[in-house]
Amino acid sequence: MYSFRNDYSEGAHSRILNALVETNLEQTEGYSTDFYTEKAIDLLKKKIDCEDVDIHLLVGGTQVNLTAISAFLRPHQAAIGADTSHINCHETGAIEATGHKVITMKTDDGKLTVDLVQKVVDTHTDEHMVQPKLVYISDSTEVGTLYTKSELEQLHKCCRKNNLLLYLDGARLGSALVSEENDLTLADITKLVDAFYIGGTKNGALFGEALVICNNALKENFRYFIKQKGGLLAKGRLLGIQFEELFKDDLYFDIARHANKMAILLKDALREKGYKFLTDSSTNQQFPILSNDIVEKLSEKYSFNIERVIDKENTAIRLVTSWATNEANVLEFIEDLKNI
Repeated sequence: MYSFRNDYSEGAHSRILNALVETNLEQTEGYSTDFYTEKAIDLLKKKIDCEDVDIHLLVGGTQVNLTAISAFLRPHQAAIGADTSHINCHETGAIEATGHKVITMKTDDGKLTVDLVQKVVDTHTDEHMVQPKLVYISDSTEVGTLYTKSELEQLHKCCRKNNLLLYLDGARLGSALVSEENDLTLADITKLVDAFYIGGTKNGALFGEALVICNNALKENFRYFIKQKGGLLAKGRLLGIQFEELFKDDLYFDIARHANKMAILLKDALREKGYKFLTDSSTNQQFPILSNDIVEKLSEKYSFNIERVIDKENTAIRLVTSWATNEANVLEFIEDLKNI
C-alpha cells in the first residue's frame, strides 16, 4: 500500500537527519536561545530580504496558528477564513478554544477575496457581535490553489482600509513558491502581511514551522505567548538545526519542486484520461474526480483521502506528493489507472 495521503508520511530529508546526528552530543542553551537557532533565523531573514522582522521557531502548524492568532486578537475579536480553511476544518476548534470565533465564508477555490472580507466587515457592525480583526489565508490553500501577487496586494489594501490584520498560513508555502504559476516571493509576502509562517513539517523537516512577525505592534512579549501555549521547546536547537539545513542553500525549494513535479505527473496523466478536477492546482495537492468504482479499485493498492462526494456515482479524492515521493510509485499509479 503506497500512500498519497499527505506530505509528512516520511521522516525527514537525509541532510537533516545527518545534521541532527552530528550535533547530537553538543551542549547548547535551551528554549531556542542556542547558536543553531540564531543562525537559522539569520538565514531566514536573508531569504526574505528583511531584517526588521521577528522570527520564532515552533513545532507544528496548529500550534503556530493558535498561538499567533490568540496573541494578536483581543478577547472580543474574531478571525475571517474560507470555509475550507485549516483553522475551520482541521484544528479541532483550536482557535475557538482560545476564545476567538472563526467567521467563515464559502469559496469555490479556497481563496478569500476582497468582496468576501468586506461582506463580513459590513455585516458585523456593533458590539453585539464579535469584531472581525484578522484575515486568515493559506498559500497554497487547503485545495491546492495559489494567491497571486495582485490578489495579495488587494487583500492587503482591504485590510489596511478596515483596520484588519492579514495572516498567512504557510504550511505548504514551499510548494506554493516554486509552482510554475506563482508570482510571489518571500520578500513580497513579508511586505504584504502582518505575519506568516514558513512550513517545514510538510517540506522535509521532522517537524517545525518558522513564524515571521512583520508588524511591529505584534512583536512585544511574543515568547510569553509561546511558553503559555506550551510551544517553547526546551531542546529548541532541534528546530534551529533543521531550518539551517533547509535554508543554508536552496534545499527547501529544491525538494518542494520535486513534490510539485510528482503531482503534475499525476495531473497530466489524469487529464490525458479525460478526468476532471475539483480545483485547478499547480502544487503538490491534486483533486481528481473519479467514479466510485475506480476509487474503490485504486484504494486496494494506494492510500489517499476522500475530499468530497460529488454525486452518487463520483467522488473527488486528494492525492498529495512530497519531497520524498518516488517517481516509480507515481508512474505505477498512472499505469494502474490506465489498466482499470
